[in-house]
Amino acid sequence: MERFRPILKGIGRLPRTFFKNKKLGAGFSIMLALVFLGGIGPLMIPAQKVQMGMYLQDMPPSPDHLLGTDTMGRDLLAVLVYGTRTSILIGLMAGIMGILVGVAVGFISGYEGGITDTILVSTTDVFMVLPTWPLIVILSQYLKALSLPLFATLLAIFSWPETTRRVRSQVISLKERSFVRLAKLSGQGSLEIAFREIAPNMLPYIGACFASAVSGAVLAESGLSLLGLAPVGTVTLGLNLNYATAYGAMIKGMWWWLVPTILCLVGVFLGLQLINMGLDEIYNPRLKK
Repeated sequence: MERFRPILKGIGRLPRTFFKNKKLGAGFSIMLALVFLGGIGPLMIPAQKVQMGMYLQDMPPSPDHLLGTDTMGRDLLAVLVYGTRTSILIGLMAGIMGILVGVAVGFISGYEGGITDTILVSTTDVFMVLPTWPLIVILSQYLKALSLPLFATLLAIFSWPETTRRVRSQVISLKERSFVRLAKLSGQGSLEIAFREIAPNMLPYIGACFASAVSGAVLAESGLSLLGLAPVGTVTLGLNLNYATAYGAMIKGMWWWLVPTILCLVGVFLGLQLINMGLDEIYNPRLKK
């Protein structure tokens, strides 16, 4: 447990930094609002409201349906709530899996060096040059019975190389610092140095990489869902845009179908980008005043 104490202290300091940077605070506020919408909303809105044919079609916003209904007879507030939950859940699952693999490979590659670094860098480069978007589209079409975890895994497979390259470069820089050399002279092992000396200094950077990974996963999910390649039986923000486009919501002037969904997607990207920028401004020495 003593080995993880510096990491736990680093995590404990993070909440205090939220109030030091306006961008970081604004980003977390936006994401908390969206997480509240997707996490608490389903507890107050029955899932039956997202079923087709439950209500009259193409109804504008009213006290009974705050965001109106769509051409399939669904309550669009319920669709927005459940779609936000699913999209953020997919983004988080893909981001967590991608960041775990990327950080682990980046740490090993950057710290060990030698033949290990060469093999891992070559493997990472192979994944980097693959045509990611066409492959995801083909695999999504081939795996027709996609579940949410499998869909998130598919997105994570192509997201870890970028994190690996970033983490590797930071580890190579940090392992040459004087405090790491001092730890080696004091007799600490490689694993102990990685957890006690290097990892605490990497937490803000890993947090920024995680925000980028989640944002990229949500963007990829929205794009695939817009093409009709989302998991079967789910409600996502991208799939809602797919239906809106297919049923001509823009031509019908049904702004209540398009605008809230687009605002939620913009909120996700804006919130995560502000978090990324805020962490960069706080911990990047070049940006400090």
